[in-house]
Amino acid sequence: MSHQTKAIVQGSLDALLENKLFLPDLQADAREQAFTSLGAILSTPNKIHKSFIRMPLEGGKVVRIPAFRVHHNDALGPYKGGIRFHESVNEEEVINLAFLMTLKNALHGVPFGGGKGGIVLNPRDYSVKELNVLSKKYVQYFADALGPDKDIPAPDVGSGEREMDWMMAEYKSIKPGQPYRGSFTGKSVINGGSLGRREATGKGVYFTLRYMLHDFLNDQEDVLTKNQNGFAKKALAAANRPLTVAVQGFGNVGSVTALEAYSCKHLQNKVVAVSDRNVTLFNADGLDIPALVNFTATNKGDLPTTEEQLEKCGMKANIQDRNDLLYLEVDVLMLAALESQIHKDNMDKIKASIIVEGANAPVTAEADQFFNDKGAIIIPDILANAGGVIVSYFEWLQGRETQFYSEDEVFVMLFKQMKATMDTILPKFFDDPFPLRQTCYIHSVMKLSTVLYKQGKLY
Repeated sequence: MSHQTKAIVQGSLDALLENKLFLPDLQADAREQAFTSLGAILSTPNKIHKSFIRMPLEGGKVVRIPAFRVHHNDALGPYKGGIRFHESVNEEEVINLAFLMTLKNALHGVPFGGGKGGIVLNPRDYSVKELNVLSKKYVQYFADALGPDKDIPAPDVGSGEREMDWMMAEYKSIKPGQPYRGSFTGKSVINGGSLGRREATGKGVYFTLRYMLHDFLNDQEDVLTKNQNGFAKKALAAANRPLTVAVQGFGNVGSVTALEAYSCKHLQNKVVAVSDRNVTLFNADGLDIPALVNFTATNKGDLPTTEEQLEKCGMKANIQDRNDLLYLEVDVLMLAALESQIHKDNMDKIKASIIVEGANAPVTAEADQFFNDKGAIIIPDILANAGGVIVSYFEWLQGRETQFYSEDEVFVMLFKQMKATMDTILPKFFDDPFPLRQTCYIHSVMKLSTVLYKQGKLY
C-alpha cells in the first residue's frame, strides 16, 4: 500500500480515536488496542493471488505473463474490483487499488468489499485471439478466488465488456451448474450486462462537480455564507462564474465526462481542451465534443492528430503535446487517464483551482498536500469515479433477479446514490478543516471500523 494511503488511513483513525461519540463502548486501553487492530487490518490485504500465466502466442513462442488478483477486505460483502490490462501493472499498485475499492464501496453504501486485478501487458501488442486466450487463462488460474458471492471482477484500464464476456463464459464452463451471471460485471447487455454501465463512471465523475457547484451550493448557499471554510469560499466563487474545463484522457471515462460537461445546462461550462495518449487539442472558444466522440469511434479510439483529421471533424483546434493539457490556464482539470499524472516535479505548473479525479490516484501524495495548502479543491477518486462500481452493483442485482432496468432507470438510481453520498460528505467538508479526500476517508474508515467491531474482528 502506498505511503499516501497509509498516512490518510492513520489520520482518519487518529481523528476517530479522539471522537468519544464513535464506538463509545471502547474506553481506555481497550480503545487503544482496537484502533491499533484497525490500523493493521485496513493497511493490509486479506490475500494476494499471483500467477505467471503461460501464454502461447500465434507466432509459435510461449511467454509467461504476470497476473494478480488482490482481496483487500470483505467485511461489507464480496470482493469487487476491475482487472487492469496495462504494462505498468505491479503488485503494489494492485494492492493499493484494492484498498481504494474497499473505501469507495464503504463511502457510497455499496455492499461489496475491495478487490482488484491486473495483467502486465499492453493489449495493443496482442491479437484479438491472443487476448481471448489470455482472458480465459486468467479465469482458469484464479478460478478458486472468483465467484458471484466471493469476488466479482469488472473492466478497468485496457479491458472492457468484450473481455468480461469472455471471462464470464470461461467461468461458466469451469463451474458447470453454478450461478454465473453475477461472476463478472461490465459485460455486454446481451450477456447480462447493465444498460448504462459503460457511461456510468464518466457520468458520475462530472456529476460530482455539477452537484457540488450547482445543486448543493444553491440549496445551501445561505448556510455556507454564514459558516464556511476556505474550501467553501473557493467553491462559491467557482459556482458563480463561467468555467473553463480540460479533460485528460478520452477513453470510456474521459470522453463521457467531456460530453457531460459539454451538454450541461446547469453550469456555465466550456470544454477548451482534451487529450489522449497522442495529443492535446485546445480551442479557447470550446471544442465540439460530440464531433470528437464520433471521430474516435471510427479511429480506434484516438483523437485527431493532424489538420486533415480535424478538418474531417469539421472543427478547429490547436494540436499540442499530450502533456500540455495539464498546464493550461483553466478553472477545472479533470484527470481521466492513469495514476500519478500530477506529482512533485510538475505540481507547481498546474493552474487549475479545481481538480476532479476520474482516474484512480492521478495525484500523488506530495502534490495532494501542495494543492491542499494552496486551498485548491480536489474531488478525489474515491468520491468521483464510483459510478462504475455503483452500476456494477445494479448489474449484479439484475443478474440475480433476472429482470433488467432501462438506461434511464439506471442513471436515475446512479445519481440518487451519488447524491446521497454527496449530501453526507459535503456539509462536513465545507465546515471542517480537512480536505475533501480526508473527509471521505474518515467516513469510510468509520463505517468499516463499526462493521469490523460489530463482527468481533478487533480482538
